[in-house]
Amino acid sequence: MKKYFIIFILFSFVAVNGQQDSTKSIAVTSSPQKSFSSKIYYGGGVGFNFWGDYFRISFEPMAAYKITPKFSAGVKLMYEYINDSRSQYSSTYNNFGGSFFTRFRIIPLFYLHAEFAYYSYKYSTDFPNRTYESEREWVPFLLLGGGFSKQIGRNSWAYVQALWDVIQDKNSPYNASDPWISVGVGIGF
Repeated sequence: MKKYFIIFILFSFVAVNGQQDSTKSIAVTSSPQKSFSSKIYYGGGVGFNFWGDYFRISFEPMAAYKITPKFSAGVKLMYEYINDSRSQYSSTYNNFGGSFFTRFRIIPLFYLHAEFAYYSYKYSTDFPNRTYESEREWVPFLLLGGGFSKQIGRNSWAYVQALWDVIQDKNSPYNASDPWISVGVGIGF
């Protein structure tokens, strides 16, 4: 896992250093400094699925800081509740975790995204005479991809992103080639 964390840090370092202006300027111009709060943005997502005897709802708030106009870093929290009664036995899942991420804007509409997430998965199944609970498994994810964002208001943006897990941990509940697609809104002050 340390290897993936190092890869994430290197990606962040390359993104920060890759945006420095290579032109040399003799005159130094001063620009007004933006306040700390003007560099913060937050948002998140709410997900839900339901079909017959399957129900899922998730919450994923996030907050980030614009280090430069093109590069930002932030954190997310995640909670997910699933009730699956499609088979003879009912299963309930309470999953949670967190992540930190970086984003680099290639152009105003498109960005690259790298995220290290660590989520805990556990489920319980109701059998006719007893309940079975699994061991809680912590699963690491290193998500790489990108997204599209469009300003929809003075301080708000809508986004769509696709990420792929490059770790492919054996305990992951997701298929190897499936992208993580998310749609949401970000709000900055």
